[in-house]
Amino acid sequence: AAELGDADAHYRLAFMYRNGHVVEKDMGKVIHHLEEAAISGHPTARYDLGCEEWNDGNAERAMRHFIIAANLGHDDSMKMLMAAYRGGLVSKEELAAALRAHHAAV
Repeated sequence: AAELGDADAHYRLAFMYRNGHVVEKDMGKVIHHLEEAAISGHPTARYDLGCEEWNDGNAERAMRHFIIAANLGHDDSMKMLMAAYRGGLVSKEELAAALRAHHAAV
């Protein structure tokens, strides 16, 4: 299914590669499948990419992923953006726009 571009299949493969479930752990493949799922509109994959960027020290890229995921209705991304706003990482305007999009999506 992933070969056909199914977002959920890509997300499940990322999970398998992250945890070494049935396949060897491979962070390169984790990122690849998260990206494919995110491009296909999978909000949790987009959130996970944001977490990966954050853990790698790329706060600006992380915030972009969280904004996109929040716009798709992802609750945890909205929570991350609220915390980021309090920490000065996103503007009031960015937070307000994400909040409006999030409400429209849910």
